[in-house]
Amino acid sequence: MSTTTPKLPTLPEPGPWSISLRTAAILLAFTVTFTALMAGAYRLTQPAIEATLEAAKLRLINEVLPSDRYDNDLLKDAITLPEVPELGISEATSLYRARRRDEPVALVFEAAAPDGYAGEIRLLLAVEADGKLGAVRVIRHKETPGLGDYIDIKKDRRKDRPWIAQFSGKSLVDPPRSQWRVQKDGGVFEARAGATISARAVTHAVARALSWATAHAEALYRWPAGQRFEKE
Repeated sequence: MSTTTPKLPTLPEPGPWSISLRTAAILLAFTVTFTALMAGAYRLTQPAIEATLEAAKLRLINEVLPSDRYDNDLLKDAITLPEVPELGISEATSLYRARRRDEPVALVFEAAAPDGYAGEIRLLLAVEADGKLGAVRVIRHKETPGLGDYIDIKKDRRKDRPWIAQFSGKSLVDPPRSQWRVQKDGGVFEARAGATISARAVTHAVARALSWATAHAEALYRWPAGQRFEKE
């Protein structure tokens, strides 16, 4: 007696459309999973990243205005500056207001000298409430290494008497605005031999920024935090 093994039905081969749908479903599942993992990682690391960025900002700010000079949260007491021709910057930037016992101490903001020897020289300044400069720092430049880069305190070889320090404590009265030039041009500020262009550009930019800040100081201190400043 013979037995016949039943023949199983043959499943049809998947067509191109089925393969495409399956591939798309796999890719979608992978994308959703990867996005969820990235979002979770971002939520976990975001506070640390923001804290690191804030610490870096404060370190830079404290180079022009020591932290013991103010008692407010400087990074929160900030306003947005639009493009200000006097500052030489073509994009919006932040201005920070330092206060002590709610009294104005200084304004900290960026300016730029567009006419450096090798291009723009970006500056950070602290202008105190009495109209004097707290300090100035070059925070970005492309000046010639070993020649014009002495404007940057980190690259200035004269650590005991850095070139940029000569602006500290100066105002539009001392020296008078007309003397805010390098000595070679009849002003009072020094420049190193062979690299006058860099010094001239920074001196003019600091003078313009100081003039603008002192002229608008009252409104700048009064403007609501977090808002975009508009000249009144």
